[in-house]
Amino acid sequence: MKTITVLGATGSIGDSTLDVVARNPERFQVYALSAHRNVDKLLALAVRHRPEVVAITDPQAAAGVAARLRAAGLGTRLAVGADEVVAVASTPGVDCVMAAIVGAAGLAPTLAAARHARSLMLANKEAIVMAGRLFIETCRQSKVALLPIDSEHNALFQCLPPRHGPSGQAPGEAVRRLILTASGGPFRTTPIEALDAVTPDEACAHPKWSMGRKISVDSATMMNKGLELIEAHYLFDMPAARLDVLIHPQSIVHSLVEYLDGSVLAQLGNPDMRVPIAHALGFPDRIASGATLLDLAAIGRLEFAAPEEARFPCLRIARQALAAGDGAPCVLNAANEVGVAQFLCGRIRFGDIARINQSVLEALPRSDAPGSLEEAVDLDQRARRLATQQLERFSS
Repeated sequence: MKTITVLGATGSIGDSTLDVVARNPERFQVYALSAHRNVDKLLALAVRHRPEVVAITDPQAAAGVAARLRAAGLGTRLAVGADEVVAVASTPGVDCVMAAIVGAAGLAPTLAAARHARSLMLANKEAIVMAGRLFIETCRQSKVALLPIDSEHNALFQCLPPRHGPSGQAPGEAVRRLILTASGGPFRTTPIEALDAVTPDEACAHPKWSMGRKISVDSATMMNKGLELIEAHYLFDMPAARLDVLIHPQSIVHSLVEYLDGSVLAQLGNPDMRVPIAHALGFPDRIASGATLLDLAAIGRLEFAAPEEARFPCLRIARQALAAGDGAPCVLNAANEVGVAQFLCGRIRFGDIARINQSVLEALPRSDAPGSLEEAVDLDQRARRLATQQLERFSS
């Protein structure tokens, strides 16, 4: 029986994680669940999974929660505030921590889990983008088992030799390329000249995945794939020149590893996040995920294409940040979070997200790679202030 903490329990990754846990009750016991302010859903999850702790980041949202826990007959402890969420992530002896808090807010608790958990399942790509070198070094020093949850990185992990992978040995020259696949999002065939006029709801209507609004916009701009390139660089110690992206609209092949001898290994599965989550939860064993089994004959065909730079400028900008190194990925992530938030509230156009990202990346003086949580947060805040200043140029 493994104990598990789910950070970001009320999001889509949290939903999928707890679904897999519920399908394997003889294997897992929920220790803690965290949320930002979605109190009603968190309480419903607490009633179902009966954790020892629930943690809420937003103190205002936590008002009255302790009384509701008691009224539900639960002996669950309530922890309130960002520092308390970090403390929950730091609890010694917990077997697995799922790090699924979206955005920069997930950095502190994810780093805390990297220091104290036995196994860290990483779904928060921003943590490694903001402070990749610090994060990987922390995992190595604490000897935590780092298991990637993004379907693309989990696929790479499955296709690489067993001794290679997150916080392990680099793949070396035997691996020629790591190839991430991308669905192309909702605007894969939209005329490029029409993209500035798309609405937030259109950008969030992903053809394959059901996700939160922020990550859905990142998929539409393909910034998510850019951030995943940066993440793959740190997770697998792979030079940028040996990382590539293919558009694959069926979302069946989740990533590929190309070897020196010409072999290419790919991981396939229906587009269901429960598959990589079950792989990580059960690792090194295989457990039931609840996903529908893959029927290639019914699918009939698999298509691949190179991404168009004019359609997806955010992918080029992410490569630019990866090449610049040091603090550039942290700067890019902060600028992108500001731009996406402003697009979702209708203040800027869809294409302005890439323009703000490019502008901030060029304007902020080159910074050293963050060597501590405090340095990462400081660089993140400086980039956000600059992105906010840039908004006046683009606001409609």
